[in-house]
Amino acid sequence: MQLRYLLPGLLLLPLGAGAQALAPSSAADTTNAHALPAATVVGYGLKLPLRRTAAGVGVVDNTIIRRFNENSLAAAVNTLPGVRLEERATASYRLSIRGSALRSPFGVRNVKTYYFDLPFSEPNGITALNILDAAQLGRIEVLKGPAGSAYGAGTGGVVRLENRRPAPGTARAQVGYSLGSFGLRRFTASAEAAQANGDYWRAQYAHQQLHGYRAQSALRRDVFAVDGQLSPSARQTLQVHALYTDLYYQLPGGLTRAQVEADPRQARPGTAAAPGTVAQQASYASQTGLLGLTHEYRFGEGEHWATTATVYGRSTRVATPYLVDWERDAILGGGGRVALSYRGTLGGRVLRAQGGGEFQASFTDSRSYLSRGGAPTTLRYDDEITTRTGFAFAQADYELPLGLLLTVGLSYNRLRYDLARVSNAATNPSGYQVQQDFRPQVLPRVALLKEITRQVSAYASVSTGFSPPTEAELRPSDGSINLALQAERGLSYELGGRGTLLGGRLTFDVALFDFELRHTIVSRTDAQGFQLFANSGDTHQRGAEVAASGWLWQPAAPATSPSPPAGLRLWGSYAYNHFRFGSYQSAAGDSYDGNRLTGTAPHTLSAGLDFSEALGFYLSPTLSHQAALPLNDANTDYAAGYWVFGARGGWRRTLGARLEAELYAGVENLGDRRYSLGNDLNAFGGRYFQPAAGRNYYGGATLGWRWR
Repeated sequence: MQLRYLLPGLLLLPLGAGAQALAPSSAADTTNAHALPAATVVGYGLKLPLRRTAAGVGVVDNTIIRRFNENSLAAAVNTLPGVRLEERATASYRLSIRGSALRSPFGVRNVKTYYFDLPFSEPNGITALNILDAAQLGRIEVLKGPAGSAYGAGTGGVVRLENRRPAPGTARAQVGYSLGSFGLRRFTASAEAAQANGDYWRAQYAHQQLHGYRAQSALRRDVFAVDGQLSPSARQTLQVHALYTDLYYQLPGGLTRAQVEADPRQARPGTAAAPGTVAQQASYASQTGLLGLTHEYRFGEGEHWATTATVYGRSTRVATPYLVDWERDAILGGGGRVALSYRGTLGGRVLRAQGGGEFQASFTDSRSYLSRGGAPTTLRYDDEITTRTGFAFAQADYELPLGLLLTVGLSYNRLRYDLARVSNAATNPSGYQVQQDFRPQVLPRVALLKEITRQVSAYASVSTGFSPPTEAELRPSDGSINLALQAERGLSYELGGRGTLLGGRLTFDVALFDFELRHTIVSRTDAQGFQLFANSGDTHQRGAEVAASGWLWQPAAPATSPSPPAGLRLWGSYAYNHFRFGSYQSAAGDSYDGNRLTGTAPHTLSAGLDFSEALGFYLSPTLSHQAALPLNDANTDYAAGYWVFGARGGWRRTLGARLEAELYAGVENLGDRRYSLGNDLNAFGGRYFQPAAGRNYYGGATLGWRWR
């Protein structure tokens, strides 16, 4: 029986909220567990309190990121139920929202991402989360499931990223240094200031280097970010965001089960005929620059009308030697987004509406060579790819009687690839041109929310999304061009509830969903390590997500205290995933109908305790669990489930009202568990496993000076 028929009888939820409330306290952070449902989220662009948002939304703020080692975003993001950020190799992220990683052998796909209000996902559908440093981020907001009504293509969901910003009326500078196991070294420096009206500027630099747990897994990353906001008048604001990242990391490659058991720290071995990743110096290097502006203007009587316009430009250079191919890409892109919003009344009740559009374009010069010892040799092909994508959207929510809130949205979407193969040295030196123009898509969404009390609400929604193939899927690294690949199309039903109980001491967030995906794109790896893609038929992705957090102990705090209250808080999130293939006939003629969805665990759990006290000492032990999951579409090979324990503790204090100091230390994978934080799905020869680091330690210090 499909879950949409069971919705009225069940209570479930998407997290994000629960975990945020339980982060360790600091003098600079004021997030409290019991305040979460009142927090404002962007959601579908209407900026409503989370309690009044009819969607599965999860939030990670800087206090959660600082609960873990800031060398990676994975642990913090994985506190959200239904969301898994995997790290197959150091800084090689793969993001799954309710099973969306099925088609992502590497990189982040099928998920639309924004950096502040700037489109961060490239027009070709790929998102480079690894160009960001965890310490620069102040907020990650995740919309689960298709959000095409306001954000265009993508059936996996939407991620909105914002850097840290200073509190109004403050100014400070900080430096930090940390070190850890396997050659980890991190240095950060920042300076920021904010006016009482919210205008601010902030600059941050972060350097990270790592020798790596495995052979051929070193990393070096430098990130420089500048953000600012000013108000030329009382009716308008202007924001500027600049980002530059220089990134290099090595690729150790996948191992077989026997190789992991023999030595999990080895890189993929080779032979005389087929060298391994060390001999081929497999790695990824990129330099990325991003500059964007956002202008908001409020006009009309009572300022009921407002416009928001965003424009950005981006440049990326990539060099990637791997086992067979050596790829060099130069990418130029840009675009913008504009929205007109209105807040007024209709029939004596509040109406909020918005409409607008978004457009992105990019040009990629991509050359692939044969790789020999990490150096490019014979040209394989030379491609020039132009990508154009855009959509128009409209959305409104209307306050109905009996505490009901109705939301209706719609978008019209277009995508086109123009590919010119300037040279194909192997078969056609003169080259050729191809074009792929995907059929326009109209994507509606309807949601209804009911305020049960002032602290508790429930909602139901029906939403649609479509996800065309990314450039990397349409043009895989084996040199082929797969014009037969179709776009995915999905329909999601969801019921949820969230709020606070026990006088604000307990927060909860629950959701139940049924996501039906057609023309599902799956991937496999051939003998040479090339990733290939095909449409598999359809999938049924049904599940439940639960999160809760609450105070176990909380002493009374003076009303004038500037710091969050001390105490002991317990938090946890759990997701149950009943994900199955529907009709799926493999290329070899095998039927995989009803098989479990590749790479998706049926159960995930994240939980922990947060202790803090008035003198500034804090301790945050955590645990995470993932059940066994299938590694191939045939469901003949599985990765074992695992439990991982860790903790971070320290002392954080402001001395003499000016000097801010923090000392901290932590441990990850305390039980020295062997597991993969990301597996290579459908890998040729059973090379599924990318072992995560064993037991490791880290520690560091931060010093800051506050002028006001």
